[in-house]
Order: sequence, then structure tokens, then C-alpha cells
Amino acid sequence: QVQLVESGGGLVQPGWSLRLSCAASGFTFRSYGMYWVRQAPGKGLEWVSSINSGGVDTTYANSVKERFTISRDNAKNTLYLQMNSLRSEDAAKYYCARGPTGGGRGQGTQVTVPS
Repeated sequence: QVQLVESGGGLVQPGWSLRLSCAASGFTFRSYGMYWVRQAPGKGLEWVSSINSGGVDTTYANSVKERFTISRDNAKNTLYLQMNSLRSEDAAKYYCARGPTGGGRGQGTQVTVPS
């Protein structure tokens, strides 16, 4: 069955970096555009970034542009999110998903950035 397993979250200080990973299985990963979404406590799901199936075209929410980089390794069935210059407002649970609104997302990985 389709499975997405996120990892790499943690507690970091403002200005630090983290790299999230998402291991995909159960479907033909290289054929799908993929997405990162996040959910802060008490808030709804927020789209963060998208990447097309070939890994060439990427898009970002304005709030993370120039700080986050999405990428993928289709040989390893893995999606990544490099997050630099983290801010307290980036604190959330991060999910990889097969849809831009979070459809088919994994269990998530928590990113904590104290203010």
C-alpha cells in the first residue's frame, strides 16, 4: 500500500537549518508530483512547496521562499526539504503528500523552533 514516512524533524534554534526526508513506497514515485505541507498547533494545513515528477519544476509559499529548497531522488524514492534560516513561525508538523492540500500524507515529523 502507499506509504510516506517523514523524518528529520527536531528542536532547533532560530537561524538554524534542518533537512527533512520522506521515504515513499507502494506507488511509482517518479511518476508523481510531490508536496510538503505543514500544520502549526491550532491552525489548518498550509502548503509549503511542490516539485514535479522529474524534479525540475519547484514552487514555494511566499513565507518560505529563498529559505527552503525542495528536491527529490527518484532512484531512492525519497523527497527532501532543506530548511535554512528557520524562524519561530516555521514551527509545525511537516508532512509530505501526494496532493497540494495534503492528500495521502504521511504521519509527519515535528519541527520546533522556539521564539
